[in-house]
Amino acid sequence: MAGPDRMTIEEVVQKVLRDEHADVIRESVRAVAAELMEAEVSQLNGAELGERRPEDRATQRNGYRPRRWDTRAGEIELQIPKLRQGSYFPGFLQPRKRSEQALVSVVQQAYVCGVSTRRVDQLVESLGLRISKSEVSRIAGLLDEQVSAFRERPLEGRCPYVFVDAKIEKVRDGGRVARKCVVIAHAVHETGRREIIGLDVGAAETEAFWTESLRGLVARGLVGVQPAISDAHPGLKAAIARVLGTPWQRCTVHFLRDLRGHARRDQHDALGAVIRSIFTAETGEQARQRVRDAVSQLERRIPKVAALLEDAEPDVLAFYASPAEQWPKLRSTNPLERFNREIGRRTDVVGIFPDDASVIRLVSMLAIEANDEWLVGRSYISQKSMSTLMTPRPEEKPPITEEKEVELLAA
Repeated sequence: MAGPDRMTIEEVVQKVLRDEHADVIRESVRAVAAELMEAEVSQLNGAELGERRPEDRATQRNGYRPRRWDTRAGEIELQIPKLRQGSYFPGFLQPRKRSEQALVSVVQQAYVCGVSTRRVDQLVESLGLRISKSEVSRIAGLLDEQVSAFRERPLEGRCPYVFVDAKIEKVRDGGRVARKCVVIAHAVHETGRREIIGLDVGAAETEAFWTESLRGLVARGLVGVQPAISDAHPGLKAAIARVLGTPWQRCTVHFLRDLRGHARRDQHDALGAVIRSIFTAETGEQARQRVRDAVSQLERRIPKVAALLEDAEPDVLAFYASPAEQWPKLRSTNPLERFNREIGRRTDVVGIFPDDASVIRLVSMLAIEANDEWLVGRSYISQKSMSTLMTPRPEEKPPITEEKEVELLAA
Protein backbone atom coordinates (compact mmCIF):
# COMPACT_ATOMS: atom_id res chain seq x y z
CA MET A 1 0.00 0.00 0.00
CA ALA A 2 1.28 3.48 -0.82
CA GLY A 3 2.32 5.61 2.13
CA PRO A 4 0.98 9.11 2.76
CA ASP A 5 3.91 10.67 0.89
CA ARG A 6 3.90 8.22 -2.03
CA MET A 7 1.62 7.99 -5.05
CA THR A 8 -0.23 4.88 -6.13
CA ILE A 9 0.44 3.54 -9.63
CA GLU A 10 -2.88 5.04 -10.81
CA GLU A 11 -1.78 8.47 -9.54
CA VAL A 12 1.60 8.11 -11.22
CA VAL A 13 0.21 7.31 -14.66
CA GLN A 14 -2.40 10.05 -14.34
CA LYS A 15 0.33 12.60 -13.68
CA VAL A 16 2.77 11.22 -16.25
CA LEU A 17 0.21 11.04 -19.05
CA ARG A 18 -1.47 14.42 -18.91
CA ASP A 19 -4.20 15.59 -21.23
CA GLU A 20 -1.80 17.27 -23.66
CA HIS A 21 -0.23 13.87 -24.35
CA ALA A 22 -3.46 11.97 -24.92
CA ASP A 23 -2.99 11.35 -28.67
CA VAL A 24 -0.83 8.25 -28.35
CA ILE A 25 -2.91 6.92 -25.45
CA ARG A 26 -6.08 7.47 -27.48
CA GLU A 27 -4.64 5.61 -30.48
CA SER A 28 -3.47 2.76 -28.26
CA VAL A 29 -6.89 2.47 -26.61
CA ARG A 30 -8.43 2.32 -30.09
CA ALA A 31 -6.02 -0.45 -31.14
CA VAL A 32 -6.63 -2.53 -28.01
CA ALA A 33 -10.41 -2.03 -28.33
CA ALA A 34 -10.22 -3.24 -31.94
CA GLU A 35 -8.39 -6.39 -30.84
CA LEU A 36 -10.97 -7.04 -28.12
CA MET A 37 -13.84 -6.68 -30.60
CA GLU A 38 -12.15 -9.07 -33.04
CA ALA A 39 -11.69 -11.61 -30.25
CA GLU A 40 -15.33 -11.27 -29.17
CA VAL A 41 -16.67 -11.62 -32.72
CA SER A 42 -14.43 -14.63 -33.36
CA GLN A 43 -16.00 -16.26 -30.32
CA LEU A 44 -19.50 -15.53 -31.61
CA ASN A 45 -19.08 -16.85 -35.14
CA GLY A 46 -16.72 -19.73 -34.28
CA ALA A 47 -13.77 -18.70 -36.47
CA GLU A 48 -10.94 -16.19 -36.53
CA LEU A 49 -10.81 -13.39 -39.09
CA GLY A 50 -9.91 -14.97 -42.45
CA GLU A 51 -10.05 -18.53 -41.07
CA ARG A 52 -11.87 -21.16 -43.17
CA ARG A 53 -14.00 -23.35 -40.88
CA PRO A 54 -17.39 -23.77 -42.64
CA GLU A 55 -18.47 -26.70 -40.45
CA ASP A 56 -17.98 -24.80 -37.18
CA ARG A 57 -19.22 -21.34 -38.16
CA ALA A 58 -22.33 -19.99 -36.46
CA THR A 59 -22.40 -16.99 -38.80
CA GLN A 60 -20.09 -14.86 -40.95
CA ARG A 61 -18.64 -11.37 -40.79
CA ASN A 62 -20.19 -8.66 -42.91
CA GLY A 63 -17.83 -5.67 -42.87
CA TYR A 64 -17.73 -2.89 -40.30
CA ARG A 65 -19.77 0.08 -39.16
CA PRO A 66 -18.29 3.24 -37.64
CA ARG A 67 -19.19 4.49 -34.18
CA ARG A 68 -17.81 7.33 -32.08
CA TRP A 69 -16.78 6.50 -28.54
CA ASP A 70 -16.15 9.17 -25.90
CA THR A 71 -13.45 8.04 -23.47
CA ARG A 72 -11.20 9.60 -20.82
CA ALA A 73 -8.50 9.64 -23.50
CA GLY A 74 -10.73 11.57 -25.91
CA GLU A 75 -13.11 10.73 -28.75
CA ILE A 76 -12.27 7.50 -30.62
CA GLU A 77 -13.62 6.37 -33.98
CA LEU A 78 -14.34 2.65 -33.66
CA GLN A 79 -14.95 0.21 -36.52
CA ILE A 80 -17.44 -2.30 -35.10
CA PRO A 81 -17.61 -5.67 -36.90
CA LYS A 82 -20.98 -6.63 -38.42
CA LEU A 83 -22.43 -10.15 -38.78
CA ARG A 84 -24.53 -11.59 -41.62
CA GLN A 85 -26.91 -13.21 -39.14
CA GLY A 86 -27.71 -11.69 -35.78
CA SER A 87 -26.10 -8.59 -34.35
CA TYR A 88 -23.00 -7.68 -32.39
CA PHE A 89 -22.39 -4.82 -29.96
CA PRO A 90 -19.14 -4.53 -27.96
CA GLY A 91 -19.52 -5.32 -24.30
CA PHE A 92 -17.39 -2.38 -23.22
CA LEU A 93 -19.85 0.03 -24.87
CA GLN A 94 -22.78 -1.18 -22.80
CA PRO A 95 -24.29 1.58 -20.61
CA ARG A 96 -23.27 1.82 -16.95
CA LYS A 97 -20.17 -0.33 -17.46
CA ARG A 98 -16.83 0.74 -15.97
CA SER A 99 -14.89 -1.19 -18.62
CA GLU A 100 -13.95 1.96 -20.56
CA GLN A 101 -12.19 3.30 -17.48
CA ALA A 102 -10.44 -0.05 -17.01
CA LEU A 103 -9.34 -0.15 -20.66
CA VAL A 104 -7.81 3.35 -20.53
CA SER A 105 -6.13 2.53 -17.20
CA VAL A 106 -4.53 -0.65 -18.57
CA VAL A 107 -3.14 1.20 -21.59
CA GLN A 108 -1.75 4.03 -19.44
CA GLN A 109 -0.11 1.67 -16.96
CA ALA A 110 1.37 -0.33 -19.83
CA TYR A 111 3.29 2.71 -21.05
CA VAL A 112 4.77 3.51 -17.64
CA CYS A 113 5.19 0.11 -15.99
CA GLY A 114 5.32 -2.37 -18.84
CA VAL A 115 2.72 -4.55 -20.48
CA SER A 116 1.27 -7.06 -18.01
CA THR A 117 -0.60 -10.11 -19.27
CA ARG A 118 -2.26 -10.32 -15.86
CA ARG A 119 -3.69 -6.79 -16.21
CA VAL A 120 -5.01 -7.54 -19.69
CA ASP A 121 -6.51 -10.80 -18.40
CA GLN A 122 -8.31 -8.89 -15.63
CA LEU A 123 -9.57 -6.38 -18.19
CA VAL A 124 -10.94 -9.15 -20.41
CA GLU A 125 -12.75 -10.68 -17.42
CA SER A 126 -14.29 -7.30 -16.55
CA LEU A 127 -15.70 -7.18 -20.10
CA GLY A 128 -17.32 -10.58 -19.66
CA LEU A 129 -15.24 -12.18 -22.43
CA ARG A 130 -13.86 -15.70 -22.49
CA ILE A 131 -10.82 -15.82 -24.75
CA SER A 132 -7.71 -17.97 -24.76
CA LYS A 133 -4.48 -17.19 -22.93
CA SER A 134 -2.73 -16.82 -26.28
CA GLU A 135 -5.23 -14.12 -27.29
CA VAL A 136 -4.61 -12.30 -24.00
CA SER A 137 -0.84 -12.44 -24.58
CA ARG A 138 -1.25 -11.15 -28.14
CA ILE A 139 -3.30 -8.17 -26.96
CA ALA A 140 -0.77 -7.48 -24.19
CA GLY A 141 2.03 -7.37 -26.75
CA LEU A 142 0.19 -4.97 -29.04
CA LEU A 143 1.53 -1.80 -27.41
CA ASP A 144 5.13 -2.99 -27.45
CA GLU A 145 4.71 -3.78 -31.14
CA GLN A 146 3.73 -0.16 -31.77
CA VAL A 147 6.84 1.07 -29.95
CA SER A 148 9.06 -1.39 -31.85
CA ALA A 149 7.56 -0.33 -35.17
CA PHE A 150 8.38 3.30 -34.36
CA ARG A 151 11.96 2.59 -33.29
CA GLU A 152 12.72 0.23 -36.18
CA ARG A 153 11.00 2.08 -39.02
CA PRO A 154 13.11 2.71 -42.16
CA LEU A 155 14.47 6.24 -42.54
CA GLU A 156 13.60 7.67 -45.95
CA GLY A 157 15.34 10.53 -47.71
CA ARG A 158 18.41 12.47 -46.61
CA CYS A 159 18.91 13.99 -43.17
CA PRO A 160 21.55 16.73 -43.57
CA TYR A 161 21.49 17.68 -39.89
CA VAL A 162 21.43 15.28 -36.94
CA PHE A 163 21.28 16.41 -33.31
CA VAL A 164 22.25 13.88 -30.65
CA ASP A 165 21.71 14.29 -26.93
CA ALA A 166 21.55 12.10 -23.84
CA LYS A 167 19.74 12.10 -20.51
CA ILE A 168 20.50 10.11 -17.39
CA GLU A 169 17.64 8.15 -15.81
CA LYS A 170 17.45 5.75 -12.86
CA VAL A 171 16.58 2.20 -13.88
CA ARG A 172 16.43 -1.05 -11.90
CA ASP A 173 18.98 -3.51 -13.24
CA GLY A 174 19.87 -6.83 -11.63
CA GLY A 175 18.51 -5.97 -8.20
CA ARG A 176 20.11 -2.53 -8.01
CA VAL A 177 19.30 0.97 -9.22
CA ALA A 178 21.61 2.03 -12.06
CA ARG A 179 22.06 5.39 -13.77
CA LYS A 180 21.52 4.75 -17.47
CA CYS A 181 21.97 6.90 -20.53
CA VAL A 182 18.91 7.60 -22.69
CA VAL A 183 20.05 8.65 -26.18
CA ILE A 184 17.79 10.72 -28.42
CA ALA A 185 18.66 11.35 -32.08
CA HIS A 186 16.79 14.18 -33.76
CA ALA A 187 17.20 15.05 -37.44
CA VAL A 188 16.28 17.78 -39.89
CA HIS A 189 15.03 16.07 -43.04
CA GLU A 190 15.90 17.33 -46.51
CA THR A 191 12.38 18.79 -46.66
CA GLY A 192 13.17 21.00 -43.65
CA ARG A 193 10.90 19.20 -41.18
CA ARG A 194 12.13 17.82 -37.87
CA GLU A 195 11.89 14.20 -36.82
CA ILE A 196 13.07 12.09 -33.90
CA ILE A 197 14.80 9.22 -35.66
CA GLY A 198 16.29 7.18 -32.83
CA LEU A 199 16.01 6.21 -29.16
CA ASP A 200 18.34 4.00 -27.19
CA VAL A 201 19.28 3.12 -23.61
CA GLY A 202 22.77 2.16 -22.52
CA ALA A 203 24.71 1.46 -19.36
CA ALA A 204 27.31 4.19 -19.93
CA GLU A 205 28.44 6.89 -22.35
CA THR A 206 31.33 5.15 -24.09
CA GLU A 207 32.59 5.19 -27.65
CA ALA A 208 31.36 1.61 -28.10
CA PHE A 209 27.86 2.60 -26.96
CA TRP A 210 27.70 5.63 -29.26
CA THR A 211 29.11 3.62 -32.18
CA GLU A 212 26.44 0.95 -31.80
CA SER A 213 23.65 3.56 -31.60
CA LEU A 214 24.84 5.40 -34.71
CA ARG A 215 25.32 2.17 -36.65
CA GLY A 216 21.71 1.31 -35.87
CA LEU A 217 20.59 4.58 -37.48
CA VAL A 218 22.75 3.98 -40.56
CA ALA A 219 21.36 0.44 -40.89
CA ARG A 220 17.84 1.90 -40.97
CA GLY A 221 18.76 4.27 -43.80
CA LEU A 222 20.36 7.39 -42.30
CA VAL A 223 22.28 9.11 -45.12
CA GLY A 224 23.39 12.57 -46.18
CA VAL A 225 24.48 13.86 -42.76
CA GLN A 226 26.68 16.93 -43.15
CA PRO A 227 27.33 18.05 -39.58
CA ALA A 228 26.22 16.16 -36.48
CA ILE A 229 25.47 18.45 -33.54
CA SER A 230 25.89 17.40 -29.92
CA ASP A 231 27.45 18.17 -26.58
CA ALA A 232 30.95 16.85 -25.87
CA HIS A 233 29.78 13.44 -24.63
CA PRO A 234 32.68 11.02 -24.04
CA GLY A 235 33.42 8.99 -27.16
CA LEU A 236 30.70 10.59 -29.29
CA LYS A 237 32.99 12.69 -31.50
CA ALA A 238 35.08 9.64 -32.40
CA ALA A 239 31.95 7.56 -33.06
CA ILE A 240 30.54 10.25 -35.39
CA ALA A 241 33.79 10.34 -37.37
CA ARG A 242 33.97 6.55 -37.56
CA VAL A 243 30.33 5.77 -38.42
CA LEU A 244 29.03 8.89 -40.17
CA GLY A 245 32.30 10.33 -41.50
CA THR A 246 30.91 13.83 -41.10
CA PRO A 247 32.04 17.03 -39.33
CA TRP A 248 31.06 17.53 -35.71
CA GLN A 249 29.46 20.72 -34.39
CA ARG A 250 29.89 21.08 -30.65
CA CYS A 251 26.88 22.63 -28.92
CA THR A 252 27.82 26.25 -28.24
CA VAL A 253 25.39 26.58 -25.32
CA HIS A 254 26.93 23.66 -23.44
CA PHE A 255 30.40 24.85 -24.40
CA LEU A 256 29.80 28.24 -22.77
CA ARG A 257 28.51 26.51 -19.63
CA ASP A 258 31.67 24.41 -19.52
CA LEU A 259 33.87 27.50 -19.85
CA ARG A 260 32.03 29.26 -17.04
CA GLY A 261 32.86 26.31 -14.82
CA HIS A 262 36.52 27.39 -15.03
CA ALA A 263 35.86 31.05 -14.19
CA ARG A 264 34.84 32.95 -11.08
CA ARG A 265 31.18 33.85 -10.75
CA ASP A 266 31.91 37.56 -11.11
CA GLN A 267 33.57 36.81 -14.48
CA HIS A 268 30.60 34.93 -15.97
CA ASP A 269 28.81 37.89 -17.58
CA ALA A 270 31.91 39.31 -19.26
CA LEU A 271 33.00 35.85 -20.42
CA GLY A 272 29.53 35.16 -21.84
CA ALA A 273 29.57 38.42 -23.82
CA VAL A 274 32.98 37.61 -25.34
CA ILE A 275 32.07 34.03 -26.29
CA ARG A 276 28.61 34.85 -27.67
CA SER A 277 30.09 37.54 -29.94
CA ILE A 278 32.10 34.79 -31.64
CA PHE A 279 28.98 32.82 -32.55
CA THR A 280 27.17 35.86 -33.96
CA ALA A 281 29.95 36.86 -36.36
CA GLU A 282 28.83 37.59 -39.91
CA THR A 283 31.36 35.25 -41.53
CA GLY A 284 33.44 32.26 -40.56
CA GLU A 285 36.66 34.23 -41.00
CA GLN A 286 35.37 36.98 -38.73
CA ALA A 287 34.46 34.36 -36.13
CA ARG A 288 37.95 32.85 -36.26
CA GLN A 289 39.47 36.30 -35.83
CA ARG A 290 37.26 36.89 -32.80
CA VAL A 291 38.46 33.58 -31.35
CA ARG A 292 42.07 34.74 -31.71
CA ASP A 293 41.23 38.07 -30.09
CA ALA A 294 39.37 36.36 -27.25
CA VAL A 295 42.25 33.96 -26.61
CA SER A 296 44.69 36.89 -26.39
CA GLN A 297 42.35 38.71 -24.02
CA LEU A 298 41.68 35.69 -21.78
CA GLU A 299 45.23 34.34 -21.56
CA ARG A 300 46.13 36.91 -18.92
CA ARG A 301 42.99 36.57 -16.79
CA ILE A 302 41.66 33.03 -17.30
CA PRO A 303 44.39 30.96 -19.02
CA LYS A 304 42.47 27.69 -18.64
CA VAL A 305 39.48 29.12 -20.53
CA ALA A 306 41.76 30.55 -23.22
CA ALA A 307 43.34 27.13 -23.81
CA LEU A 308 39.95 25.39 -23.98
CA LEU A 309 38.63 27.96 -26.46
CA GLU A 310 41.66 27.65 -28.70
CA ASP A 311 41.45 23.84 -28.75
CA ALA A 312 37.69 23.83 -29.45
CA GLU A 313 37.74 26.41 -32.27
CA PRO A 314 37.16 24.04 -35.23
CA ASP A 315 34.40 22.17 -33.38
CA VAL A 316 32.38 25.16 -32.17
CA LEU A 317 32.66 26.99 -35.52
CA ALA A 318 31.77 24.07 -37.80
CA PHE A 319 28.28 25.51 -38.40
CA TYR A 320 29.77 28.35 -40.47
CA ALA A 321 30.18 25.86 -43.35
CA SER A 322 26.37 25.78 -43.72
CA PRO A 323 24.18 28.47 -45.35
CA ALA A 324 24.13 31.67 -43.27
CA GLU A 325 20.36 31.68 -42.69
CA GLN A 326 20.67 28.29 -40.96
CA TRP A 327 23.45 29.20 -38.50
CA PRO A 328 21.23 30.10 -35.50
CA LYS A 329 19.51 26.70 -35.73
CA LEU A 330 22.65 24.59 -36.06
CA ARG A 331 25.09 25.86 -33.46
CA SER A 332 23.48 24.16 -30.46
CA THR A 333 21.26 21.26 -29.43
CA ASN A 334 18.48 23.68 -28.43
CA PRO A 335 16.00 21.99 -30.83
CA LEU A 336 16.04 19.03 -28.44
CA GLU A 337 15.80 21.05 -25.22
CA ARG A 338 12.01 21.39 -25.19
CA PHE A 339 11.58 17.68 -25.89
CA ASN A 340 14.11 16.82 -23.16
CA ARG A 341 12.22 18.99 -20.68
CA GLU A 342 9.02 17.15 -21.56
CA ILE A 343 10.76 13.83 -20.93
CA GLY A 344 12.12 15.12 -17.62
CA ARG A 345 8.67 16.24 -16.53
CA ARG A 346 7.40 12.68 -17.01
CA THR A 347 10.40 10.71 -15.77
CA ASP A 348 10.70 12.81 -12.60
CA VAL A 349 7.26 11.56 -11.60
CA VAL A 350 8.17 7.92 -12.19
CA GLY A 351 11.48 8.30 -10.33
CA ILE A 352 12.94 4.82 -10.82
CA PHE A 353 11.96 2.78 -13.88
CA PRO A 354 11.48 -0.99 -13.47
CA ASP A 355 13.56 -1.83 -16.58
CA ASP A 356 15.05 -0.45 -19.81
CA ALA A 357 11.92 -1.27 -21.81
CA SER A 358 9.75 0.95 -19.61
CA VAL A 359 12.04 3.94 -20.27
CA ILE A 360 11.98 3.33 -24.02
CA ARG A 361 8.20 2.89 -23.96
CA LEU A 362 7.53 6.21 -22.25
CA VAL A 363 10.07 8.20 -24.29
CA SER A 364 8.80 6.60 -27.52
CA MET A 365 5.26 7.70 -26.67
CA LEU A 366 6.44 11.30 -26.37
CA ALA A 367 8.56 10.99 -29.52
CA ILE A 368 5.62 9.75 -31.59
CA GLU A 369 3.57 12.74 -30.45
CA ALA A 370 6.41 15.18 -31.18
CA ASN A 371 6.85 13.78 -34.70
CA ASP A 372 3.12 14.07 -35.37
CA GLU A 373 3.16 17.68 -34.16
CA TRP A 374 6.17 18.59 -36.32
CA LEU A 375 4.71 16.84 -39.36
CA VAL A 376 1.71 19.18 -39.49
CA GLY A 377 3.51 22.27 -38.16
CA ARG A 378 5.90 24.70 -39.78
CA SER A 379 9.19 23.45 -41.18
CA TYR A 380 12.18 23.96 -38.91
CA ILE A 381 14.21 25.16 -41.92
CA SER A 382 12.57 26.27 -45.16
CA GLN A 383 12.69 23.83 -48.06
CA LYS A 384 14.20 26.56 -50.23
CA SER A 385 17.08 26.94 -47.80
CA MET A 386 17.52 23.17 -47.54
CA SER A 387 17.66 22.87 -51.33
CA THR A 388 20.97 24.75 -51.32
CA LEU A 389 22.49 21.76 -49.52
CA MET A 390 21.47 19.40 -52.31
CA THR A 391 23.38 21.26 -55.04
CA PRO A 392 27.17 21.59 -55.07
CA ARG A 393 28.54 24.96 -54.04
CA PRO A 394 30.85 26.82 -56.42
CA GLU A 395 33.98 25.73 -54.56
CA GLU A 396 32.78 22.10 -54.64
CA LYS A 397 32.60 21.92 -58.46
CA PRO A 398 35.28 19.66 -59.95
CA PRO A 399 38.23 21.61 -61.35
CA ILE A 400 38.48 21.97 -65.11
CA THR A 401 41.54 20.14 -66.41
CA GLU A 402 43.67 21.40 -69.30
CA GLU A 403 42.15 18.81 -71.65
CA LYS A 404 38.60 19.90 -70.80
CA GLU A 405 39.61 23.55 -71.21
CA VAL A 406 40.87 22.82 -74.75
CA GLU A 407 37.60 21.00 -75.52
CA LEU A 408 35.55 23.95 -74.28
CA LEU A 409 37.57 26.44 -76.35
CA ALA A 410 37.25 24.24 -79.44
CA ALA A 411 33.50 24.07 -78.97
